[in-house]
Amino acid sequence: MIGFLLRRVGWMAVTVWVVFTLSFLLMRIVPGGPFDRERQLDPQVEANLKARYFLDEPLWRQYLRELGRVAVLDLGYSYRLADFRVSEIIAQGLPISVALGLVAVAVALSLGIPAGVVSAVWRHSWLDVSLMTLATIGIAMPNFVIAAVMILLFVFMIPLFPAAGWGTLHHLVLPGFCLGAPYAASIARLMRSGLLEVLSQDYIRTAYAKGVSSSVVVLRHAMKLAMLPVVSFLGPAIAGILTGSLVVEKIFNIPGLGVHFVEAATQRDYTLAMGLVLVYTVLLFVMNTIVDLSYKLLDPRVTLD
Repeated sequence: MIGFLLRRVGWMAVTVWVVFTLSFLLMRIVPGGPFDRERQLDPQVEANLKARYFLDEPLWRQYLRELGRVAVLDLGYSYRLADFRVSEIIAQGLPISVALGLVAVAVALSLGIPAGVVSAVWRHSWLDVSLMTLATIGIAMPNFVIAAVMILLFVFMIPLFPAAGWGTLHHLVLPGFCLGAPYAASIARLMRSGLLEVLSQDYIRTAYAKGVSSSVVVLRHAMKLAMLPVVSFLGPAIAGILTGSLVVEKIFNIPGLGVHFVEAATQRDYTLAMGLVLVYTVLLFVMNTIVDLSYKLLDPRVTLD
């Protein structure tokens, strides 16, 4: 186990370096810069700004300078949000996105797993057809459509929740549901297919032949293996959820990381864009590592290489 974790840490360092290098080159290749405005800056002012952020240096020196900062976990200052360090922006937005993401994950699991189990146990029934139809609609329906329907129902028609804002648990319910619903639909379909595959195996038929009840067979014998495709899906899904959803955060006016992702790219804020990309990379790598460890817990036959 220790060797597995050490190898993962080494691969994570290599992955972060590769992502950093590609992101650095792509941001410099794209036309435009962080100080481009609709109104042209005075040449001396622009030169001073570039000197402040070392953008007047050769590209290779900029690369080594930024790589050295990242190596000591210093992400520098944002180009657009004056006097704010990138680490400060992430520290302010990440906990909010994580809180919203945890609610979304809870919604996805609490809706998706039971729906998949019911569909698999009563396959080809009206319940199966209804739940899988809802799952298909949930996957196809964009977040902003779900948000519009939820606001119409539970803000205007039945005023149970606030329309937007941040500060209380009530502000988390609607955006958490809107963010988690499409993932719940995917989990339901994965759970159904995984459980159907496990229920067709010989040891499950043997358990039925011995008179074991259906609930015990499904919950005690089949669920662990049936969860493997769901766990595989949850790794990158949770990383994406926790870093925030631009659409949901924008609609409900939530000050998370989602808005910063797009604004950093469109405004050529090199340091903020780089910081957010690296945060997402680390989260994705950590979640995939947790997925691999979960495989071992769910199926002892799996070996960690």
